[in-house]
Amino acid sequence: MFRYSLFFIAVLMWCSACLPPGNEPLSDVHLSVRDSLFQKIHDLQDRRSTDSLYAYFNAEDPTYRYLAAMAMASIRDSAALDSLYTLLDDPVQEVSAAAAYAIGQIGSVGSVPKLIDAFAANDTSGIWQQLNRSVLEAVGKCGTVDNLRALSTVTTYTRKDTALLLGQVRGIYQFGLRGVVSPDGTARMATLASNLQYPDEVRLYAAHYLSRTPNIELAAYTRNLIEAIDGENNVNIRMALIIGLGKCRTPEALIYLQQRYALETDYRVRCNILRAFGNFDYVQAKTIPAAALGDANLHVAQRAAQYFLDYGQAEDATVYWQWAKDSLAWPVQTTLYKAANHHLPVYYQEYRNSMNAELRQRFARANDPYEKADALSALAEFGWNYQFVEREALIHPSAAVRTAGIRALKGITRLENFDRLFGGARRRVTRELAATFVAAIRSGEPGMVAEAAEALHNPDREFRLILADSIGILQRGLRQLKLPAQIETYHTLAETINFLRGWRPPTPEPVPYNHPIDWEVLQEVDSSRLEVVIETVKGTIKLRLFPLEAPGTVSNFVALAKKGFYNGNELHRVVPNFVVQGGCPDGDGYGGPPYTIRTELPQLYYNDSGYVGMARSDYDTEGSQFFITHSPTPHLDGKYTIFGRVTEGMDIVHRLQIGDDINQVTVQ
Repeated sequence: MFRYSLFFIAVLMWCSACLPPGNEPLSDVHLSVRDSLFQKIHDLQDRRSTDSLYAYFNAEDPTYRYLAAMAMASIRDSAALDSLYTLLDDPVQEVSAAAAYAIGQIGSVGSVPKLIDAFAANDTSGIWQQLNRSVLEAVGKCGTVDNLRALSTVTTYTRKDTALLLGQVRGIYQFGLRGVVSPDGTARMATLASNLQYPDEVRLYAAHYLSRTPNIELAAYTRNLIEAIDGENNVNIRMALIIGLGKCRTPEALIYLQQRYALETDYRVRCNILRAFGNFDYVQAKTIPAAALGDANLHVAQRAAQYFLDYGQAEDATVYWQWAKDSLAWPVQTTLYKAANHHLPVYYQEYRNSMNAELRQRFARANDPYEKADALSALAEFGWNYQFVEREALIHPSAAVRTAGIRALKGITRLENFDRLFGGARRRVTRELAATFVAAIRSGEPGMVAEAAEALHNPDREFRLILADSIGILQRGLRQLKLPAQIETYHTLAETINFLRGWRPPTPEPVPYNHPIDWEVLQEVDSSRLEVVIETVKGTIKLRLFPLEAPGTVSNFVALAKKGFYNGNELHRVVPNFVVQGGCPDGDGYGGPPYTIRTELPQLYYNDSGYVGMARSDYDTEGSQFFITHSPTPHLDGKYTIFGRVTEGMDIVHRLQIGDDINQVTVQ
């Protein structure tokens, strides 16, 4: 492996000198959803028919070699590696690059030598930029720390070597996401992120490495990052650099962030500054989050409240309670109630009783089911509220409230101070909670079942002993789940049953093929310009869909939209400066159509705001739920299907909040 690392360095340095400026060659790949072979290859990909796809690796038309290689990026079958290796030598760059991408998606460490050989062998003409970029990214997905060091120590690329630089930063970033780090890698990314002379697309990934990668030391780069932020006009890069600066944890970094907050006009950067304050001493950092609770932008105010839930201290708990009663939006108020309940010392009994009485009243008065759900979560921050939460979780008419209630009870069972909190009553409380979880499983509702099953899978509580005679009830609950739509809930409950029996976890069965691609849907629309309009209570959003890259996902979304499936749905999840998510008819994040569709992972990237992706619990479990990104989210690259992008109305996306209605979705 060390021999290959040295060879890798030599190859990288040589290639950086032989790449002339200029455009990549014109494409030899021509895609059309009306092409019968395009449809056949995607159908085979949808069926996960690896063996049947091999024939297309030798197709005369490079379009079909490309499609077959790209299919393997979604299937991720290691049995296809030998065939993909042969395509690394394909004379058409789009094909060889697709093969490298697919190899990286499979993620086998044994692929690294083949990737390095391809990098060296195919660059004699100096035009293989697309392949080089894909190879370096693929090495990041499957290589070792030695490969990381080799990739990181190449510093001969100039700012004109965009393809190689982009491959390098994506590769090091992928290493970081896997927890494979080295000082050389961090130094290289800090250099690229903080040097304004490098291309923005390169610096974006370098900045996200600094913000996303755990267990890296950044204190030495404090001054570099401050200078970079001062000169950075690209908000996408600046907001990532802000998180990286917070991880420096130096006094200079804190002072700068406090000063910077007043200068920032983009709410996403302000959200990230509030997040970054969590790296510093609470007393020194709390002033700005406290002032931000009243920010006119609700995302900022929510992030400020979350700061006090995550990092607050006992001596300020009553202050959080007082703030919660100010004239703030309800998501901010309930988060502050959570913070107060979470941090308030147990012996503040009078305060506690008054505060929780207020929360119960808020729950009763609230009309919005998401406000009720959040009130239950706030009550559950103090475990002795479990009986109130139990009652509402089992009888409330809203699925969002029921599922949130069971999730809140699950949180109580996982409290570190559970035994100390309940004292001599802990066994009785555990039995009552167990009975509630069993009742939730008997309900058959996928959200309640999944949350209850996860709660019972807890070795710190005595659920095995308490439920020794109740396994039959749980098995009946397992049998009543509707497959394949509820397959992830099924797997969760099956694993819990084995846990309660003291057995090994069952091997999850692959999600069966159950919903073919409806090609007629795509014939009825102009696939070259497929647009969708989402009418929300806040305004109109327009999307352009990507049927050539993700035809199965697009045809499913279009079919659901034409049936009116999304009309009247609520946004059930909004995370400040991350995503808005909708498409769940039940409103609790567990609903969808009575089938699943396949994960499609073409070589697309979440490198900007406004990308539309499919939500899922595991591979091949997508249905109807989708999300739109507030900002770049490259940690989702190659993991979550991208099937469209916002073309108009990003200002509306940024204004949306949980519970907002989708009035209508139409296809143009």
